[in-house]
Amino acid sequence: MTTDPRIVPAATAPELLRNFCIIAHIDHGKSTLADRMLGITGVLEERLQKAQYLDRMDIERERGITIKSQAVRMPWHVEGSPFALNMIDTPGHVDFTYEVSRSLAACEGAVLLVDAAQGIEAQTLANLYLAMENDLTIIPVLNKIDLPSAEPDRYAAELAQLIGCDVDDVLRVSGKTGEGVPELLDRVVRDIPHPVGDANAPTRAMIFDSVYDSYRGVVTYVRVVDGDLKPREKIAMMSTLATHDLLEIGVISPEPTPTKGLGVGEVGYLITGVKDVRLSKVGDTVTRAKGRAETSLGGYRDPKPMVYSGLFPLDGSDFPVLRDALDKLQLNDAALVYEPESSVALGFGFRCGYLGLLHLEIVRDRLEREFNLDLISTAPNVVYTVRMEDGKEITVTNPSEFPGGKIAEVREPVVKATILVPSEFIGSVMELCQERRGQMGTMNYISETRVEMHYTLPLAEIVFDFFDQLKSRTKGYASLDYEPDGEAASDLVKVDILLQGEQVDAFSAIVHKDAAYAYGVSMVGKLKDLIDRQQYEVPIQAAIGARIIARETIRAIRKDVLAKCYGGDISRKRKLLEKQKAGKKRMKNIGSVEVPPEAFIAALSTSDDSAAKGKKK
Repeated sequence: MTTDPRIVPAATAPELLRNFCIIAHIDHGKSTLADRMLGITGVLEERLQKAQYLDRMDIERERGITIKSQAVRMPWHVEGSPFALNMIDTPGHVDFTYEVSRSLAACEGAVLLVDAAQGIEAQTLANLYLAMENDLTIIPVLNKIDLPSAEPDRYAAELAQLIGCDVDDVLRVSGKTGEGVPELLDRVVRDIPHPVGDANAPTRAMIFDSVYDSYRGVVTYVRVVDGDLKPREKIAMMSTLATHDLLEIGVISPEPTPTKGLGVGEVGYLITGVKDVRLSKVGDTVTRAKGRAETSLGGYRDPKPMVYSGLFPLDGSDFPVLRDALDKLQLNDAALVYEPESSVALGFGFRCGYLGLLHLEIVRDRLEREFNLDLISTAPNVVYTVRMEDGKEITVTNPSEFPGGKIAEVREPVVKATILVPSEFIGSVMELCQERRGQMGTMNYISETRVEMHYTLPLAEIVFDFFDQLKSRTKGYASLDYEPDGEAASDLVKVDILLQGEQVDAFSAIVHKDAAYAYGVSMVGKLKDLIDRQQYEVPIQAAIGARIIARETIRAIRKDVLAKCYGGDISRKRKLLEKQKAGKKRMKNIGSVEVPPEAFIAALSTSDDSAAKGKKK
């Protein structure tokens, strides 16, 4: 691969560099605007252009969403001076906020993109506050001004009021047609400050992302803060103290292009040929092996998982393959956490922590596609804290860990939710939040027709279908963002499922007291249809402690023992029936009910397709 002559040479003076990212809500046109920038700056030839060029994964292109941040370097001339613009296209969904926060740490400015037909959304607000916390220069931009339904004047006033700037400062562009994009690039050069660092100090570069390549090993993306990096020199990772030979260094423009080095403020990639994914940790500081820096750059705050779910291979022999796959995926997705877990029903697997349900879905999808695995994911749940009457505290990540005995208090995680909604739907949203045990906070009118509502909600109530319900009750106009807000005491109970009087741990769940009956009825009804009939009656019960709250019975298979009795006295028939009754009683005492694997999969799974997959096997 040779250096493209159109690219500004590496080790550019910091004064000619601009590092910025695009932040916006999902489906507000970030990727389309990035496509237009690539075309206008000339780094992407017309014959290679395609929609959402920077969305590299199949899942991203199928779903039309950005999952991974992508960094790209573009040349731009202003008044005859050649500038190098390092742009990072970030995800817009709340589940990938950690991805956005890491991208913000590598930039000095952010383009805040808002759809001119929809206005500002809850996730846009969250990303705006993140950018402000990082002291980034904000450039407000309205996109999709070419749409017939666009209301640029109305939403420009809303945006200006929110940021505290003049309405004239809000740029109006169309990512689709390219209108206003050159002016936006000029504004990036003019308003966003250049990176600051000491070129003569010991080298320090922050790792903000990594990917695993089957042929080249770990590819690390860095932002150089002090000093410089050159190919063929020895580098060291400050957290692990591991040293590596720097085989290749370069920039993404928009494909990896080797250069002669990276200087202060530059964003690029490093290849060392290392295959061990644990030696390249996101947030680590890269320095030279000789003349090392004394202090690291501090790294990133570790993400806190919001939802936990078990991941098990359908074929038990795939467990080592799943472990390696999770190692490699964690390199690319630093928000994923996992630990080994075993289940009586499902065998060996991993308990994984995710930032939300979409994150869970994407991780499972990627593992199945990229590593050719067949997986079962158990129903998602959150982490509870149980305080016993003797003062002992127990952290419960799985219902099977819920303690028996005298419990003083159960605490569950709560979140602060921000909901943006047209004023006509206020009643519907309040009704939904009350159903989900929400407590209302403040309510602000952003404009005459749009309201910002704040609620405190239990996390367990929103991880399943809250967002779907919110969208359906507001005709798709509401948007949701949430952040952790500690724990709150609640009236929670553990519902056990008993099969012929024996507890089946895999089906237990921790639910609110008011929802316990509904869960019990639903689960015993589901299992009645899934478990095969035996030669004796099998009771399926849902219980809270020693109290049974729901029951279904799997009827016995009837064997007609009187079929061969053609006549004779009734006592002869009664004798045969009594003999059969005694045999069934003895069989029930010594027999055990086998639960088929597909019953576990269907009852525990987050989606119906895995049940189908289990049956195929």
